[in-house]
Amino acid sequence: MELNQFDFNLPESLIAQTPLEDREASRLLAMDRVTGEIQDRTFTDIIDYFEPGDTLVLNDTRVIPARLIGTKKETGANIEMLLLAPKKDLYEVLIKPAKRVQIGTEITFGNGELIATVVEKHTEGIHRVKFKYEGVLEAVLDELGEMPLPPYIKEVLSEKERYQTVFNKHAGSAAAPTAGLHFTHEILSMLEDKGVNIAYITLHVGLGTFRPVAVEDITTHKMHSEYYHISQQTADVLNETRRNNKRIISVGTTCTRTLESVIRDYDSFTESSGDTDIFIYPGFEFKAVDALITNFHLPKSSLIMLVSAFSNLENVMNAYEHAVNEQYRFFSFGDAMIIH
Repeated sequence: MELNQFDFNLPESLIAQTPLEDREASRLLAMDRVTGEIQDRTFTDIIDYFEPGDTLVLNDTRVIPARLIGTKKETGANIEMLLLAPKKDLYEVLIKPAKRVQIGTEITFGNGELIATVVEKHTEGIHRVKFKYEGVLEAVLDELGEMPLPPYIKEVLSEKERYQTVFNKHAGSAAAPTAGLHFTHEILSMLEDKGVNIAYITLHVGLGTFRPVAVEDITTHKMHSEYYHISQQTADVLNETRRNNKRIISVGTTCTRTLESVIRDYDSFTESSGDTDIFIYPGFEFKAVDALITNFHLPKSSLIMLVSAFSNLENVMNAYEHAVNEQYRFFSFGDAMIIH
C-alpha cells in the first residue's frame, strides 16, 4: 500500500491547541466497523456502545516530563533531548541536533543536577545515554523537564495534569495515550454500574507511536519498539470476556497494539512484559479487539493506518472527511471516535 492513500486535507484551524475544560465534553463520531455508517454524538454517549459483560481496556501509563533542554559541556551549544525509554542502566533518547554529539559527549541540564553522557549513537537522532544525578530520576525530571507536547501544539499547557489520563499509574511515556484523556471517573463508574469490566494494560508511549512513516511503500515501515506489560488480573478478565462471547473494547492504538501483540505471541491473553514493534496496517487480522475508541490522527501516520485496518480505508477516509466538514477537533486534545 502507498503512503499517499492515508493522506487527507485538514485545515490548521481544526488542530486542537488546548484541552477542553471538561474532559467528557468532547464530541464523539461513531462509525459502524462494517458498513461505515456514521453518527455524531457526544462523548458521554459512549455508555450506549457497551453491554454488560463487555470489557473496556485502558492504558495506565503516565507521561513523564521527558523534554529536556541542556548544553554541550565542551562548547555550551544548546541540545534538546527527548527521553524515550529506559534500557537497563541506560536511557534511549532522541537528540536534536544529533550532529552535535558523539560517543562520550556530556550534556548538562540545569545547574548540573543532571548530566547525560552519550554511550551509543544510532541513526535518526536516537542515542543511548548514561545519566548522572543525585536522588530519584523522576524527581529530577519534575524539576528540570517539560511535558513533551507534540510539535503541532503551539499553545502553552497551563495545567500539566490535563495531559495525563485520570487513571494514570506507571510513569514512563514520552506522550499521552490520548484516547484515554476523554474518560472521567464518573464515566468509568457509570460503565461499571452497567456491568462493564474495566481492565488496564501498560504501554509506555515512545517513538514507535509518533514516529512518522517516511517510506512510500508502507509495508516496509519499521516500528520502533515500546515497552508493555499485561498483568495476570487483566489477562484473566480478558480471557473470561472471550469465554462469555462478550466484546473487548480497546481505548487507543496503544492498547490495541499491546493486546494484539500478546495474542500473536501467546495465542491467549497471558501475563507478560516486553517490547513490541507490531505494525498494524490494512490487511491485518485482528484477534484481540472487537471495538476501538480513538482520537483523530495525523495524515500518513502509523496510527491512521491501524484505524484503517480495523475497519477499511474507504470507511475511515469517509469518516475523516465527515469530521473535517463537521469541524471536529483533531489530534491529541481533539475529539473522539468509536469504531464498533
